[in-house]
Amino acid sequence: MTTAQIENRPAVWEGNVFTGAWEQPGGGARDVIEPASGERLTRVGIANAQDIAAAARAAAAAQPAWLALAPRERAAILLRAADHLAAHAESYAALVARETGGILPKGQHEVREAALMLQVAASLLHSPNGVVLPSQPGRLSYARRVPLGVVGVISPFNFPLILSMRSVAPALAVGNAVVLKPDPQTPVSGGFLIARAFEEAGLPKGVLQVLPGGGDAGEAMCSDPNIHMIAFTGSTGVGRKVAELAGRHLKKVALELGGKNSLIILEDADVERAVNNIAWGAYLHQGQICMATGRVIVRQELAADLTRRLAAKANQLGVGDPHKSPVALGPLINERQRAQVHAIVQDSVREGAVLEAGGTYERLFYRPTVLSGVRANMRVYREEVFGPVASVISVKSDDEAIAVANDTEYGLAAAVISRSVGRAMALGERLRFGLVHINDQTVNDEVINPFGGRGASGNGTSMGGPADLEEYTQWRWVTIKDEAPVYPF
Repeated sequence: MTTAQIENRPAVWEGNVFTGAWEQPGGGARDVIEPASGERLTRVGIANAQDIAAAARAAAAAQPAWLALAPRERAAILLRAADHLAAHAESYAALVARETGGILPKGQHEVREAALMLQVAASLLHSPNGVVLPSQPGRLSYARRVPLGVVGVISPFNFPLILSMRSVAPALAVGNAVVLKPDPQTPVSGGFLIARAFEEAGLPKGVLQVLPGGGDAGEAMCSDPNIHMIAFTGSTGVGRKVAELAGRHLKKVALELGGKNSLIILEDADVERAVNNIAWGAYLHQGQICMATGRVIVRQELAADLTRRLAAKANQLGVGDPHKSPVALGPLINERQRAQVHAIVQDSVREGAVLEAGGTYERLFYRPTVLSGVRANMRVYREEVFGPVASVISVKSDDEAIAVANDTEYGLAAAVISRSVGRAMALGERLRFGLVHINDQTVNDEVINPFGGRGASGNGTSMGGPADLEEYTQWRWVTIKDEAPVYPF
């Protein structure tokens, strides 16, 4: 089944990028391959550095007129884009699932949340965006938020529609133009569905540019003088390079990076409920989520029973092509990622971890894996796996649990499960993470919440909800007098 068949219309992106019109770029074209089947889904244009420069110039030229539109007009366009996603939800969800290797409910979730993001962004246009400041008599002094100009968005492959839209929608809402570079492995989900929605919604030409590309295109965005901010979601290694290059050009940078996330299970927890939470947090979308539950830190009183039940759960979960059968896990995104996951598992077993379940694969399908006896010297303890691997670490006390959870350069998500909410909340206060969940697992996002990590998980910025107005604008101070004063010289 081709992309055109899924959408039941000609694939306007076939060989193209989106600049307000569908055009062939200078960087050529490449096939988009479905991870589960290895089959070609479609073929898209690939941007080079020159394409990025042209897009940035066009976006900068289009931005003033976009900002000049009345807030209600901009909001109406965002709401029409949301309606477009809702109207095509079934076909778009199938496409997202197939392009990302996800199960259909994952595709449905992405489309549903992306539409909500557009609605939330539209609401920004009906909210106060400034303050009146105290000043001397006869002078009005106020500060207001104003757009940055052109925002460059670089998004990843794992949840491409959500992770592109969470920057595109609010950046456009507050009056910026956007140049979006989705991952070339998922350019339709991460870019072209958004382009189609805004094209149908009547967004003025040039305000949104969607150009899949490789590292050269990303570097061009970070150094282009017409792009004033980079919003990057991806690996910590690439994020460091983005920050360095963009910082050299004095751009604002928002980094949402990797995670080594811990779920603490106290001895009073319901074991079966805890296992259910671990499996969801560790194995959802094959563990290819920055918030995935990588470390399971469990009080030693429960460790043996919980490990046994978790291994049984992992062995029961179906793995395969989600398009052909109802399974819990689909494929990893590519062979390089599968090799990385397997190497971490094998190295950790050689270092003394016990393989309780999984640790095997067929093509890109990696079995959900449980490792016990995990210690601080092991790769699986330190590194983000980005695969379906749960590491069980037994601890003797609450203090040890906190020490282990905080023993990481990352700082994205953490969670605590206990029958005592007060005790769990007290532990949560000691966790050095941007997202903390009490009586839940680590994979949570509700769109309207500030989302951001610390340390190697990000540079302390937050996206989503009340954080968006601050993220995609800057303060402007304005003073007004009835007439110019006379100064002493």
